[in-house]
Amino acid sequence: MVYRLIEVVTVFVHFGFVLYVVLGGFVAWKWRRTIAIHLAAVVWGAGSIAVGYDCPLTNLENWARRMAGIAELPSTGFISHYITGVFYPVSIEGLVQAVAATVVVGSWVGYVLLARHSKAEVKASSVS
Repeated sequence: MVYRLIEVVTVFVHFGFVLYVVLGGFVAWKWRRTIAIHLAAVVWGAGSIAVGYDCPLTNLENWARRMAGIAELPSTGFISHYITGVFYPVSIEGLVQAVAATVVVGSWVGYVLLARHSKAEVKASSVS
């Protein structure tokens, strides 16, 4: 039972991480210092897809599954098991990745624009 709980919690954390990779740049609009964490998350997430290195959350989930006596995730990993083919068809995976990348870049553009706007406001208020 404990191993199933570890597995379920790991799945939720993994979903949270994937959402943070895509949407975390918008979080940085409010909490500006989180942009470095978001950048690291994007590098890790994109690298795991592009290079295919192991994700520690996938490894933890697989360990919990083994300990619970159930099958591990397929070798293709978390995204292909829980997201691709479930939330969108496999045939548009490339499009979904492109949209996600566009959302990330768009959030970063907004972050830079907001930073410029904030600096302009500070400069204008110090002149007054």
